[in-house]
Amino acid sequence: MVLGLLVPAAYFMGGGRSDASSGATQSQRTSTAPAPPRTPSSSAPVTPSTPTAPRTSASPRRTKIRVPAKGSGRFTTAQATGKKVGSGSRLLRYVVEVETGLEVSPGRAAEEIEDILAAPRGWTRSPGTAFQLVGAGAAHDLTIKIATPATADSLCWAGIQQDTGGEYNCEVPGGVVVNLKRWVEGSGTFTGPIHDYRALIINHEMGHFLGHTHQGCAGPGKPAPVMMQQIKGLNGCVPNAWPYDGNGTLITGPPA
Repeated sequence: MVLGLLVPAAYFMGGGRSDASSGATQSQRTSTAPAPPRTPSSSAPVTPSTPTAPRTSASPRRTKIRVPAKGSGRFTTAQATGKKVGSGSRLLRYVVEVETGLEVSPGRAAEEIEDILAAPRGWTRSPGTAFQLVGAGAAHDLTIKIATPATADSLCWAGIQQDTGGEYNCEVPGGVVVNLKRWVEGSGTFTGPIHDYRALIINHEMGHFLGHTHQGCAGPGKPAPVMMQQIKGLNGCVPNAWPYDGNGTLITGPPA
């Protein structure tokens, strides 16, 4: 995922940003990714985070799921629905899509992402934010895609003209693109359970969708803001996967 840093901002939809942009998209059962760019540019990496207990007791560990370099470019939408989480005035309905042919269940991925977005330390802590998982064919505000490195590169380039180098995630108009490699393998700078790293991916890119920009480390030993590009280095901070601490305080750092 292409990473970012936390800086409180108003909800943002439309328009591209280097490493983040947002916009509404229409639901569809299957879609095809655009062709990869001929002249890629440099891109910003995505961040790891601090291990924090998810809403459920299950915390998946790194698996042996195969990560092909390139996939079909087509997506299967999870047939999964959930309740509204958060009490915010703006409800963001989302669908989860997984590139067809991968060893990742769209339904299980959707449940894990729902768990992340519903966590007490997640974005629902913000009074203005609420989320709801919806299934294939339902009206929605954004799409979260899990794709092979090559497909993720194509989608990120098409969405924000950013070269993710087969390594990173990004936030594009209409949603979030998660690189399968990061979803499965995590990052060398992150030592916690894979669920926590996935929480970092989702919280970081969703933070971009909500209008937050990159931040830096606030000081040695402090938790890294979820919008920090932690995969590029922690600069003395402790890895962290969540926007808020246990007391409900937004974890921030200097603009980056």
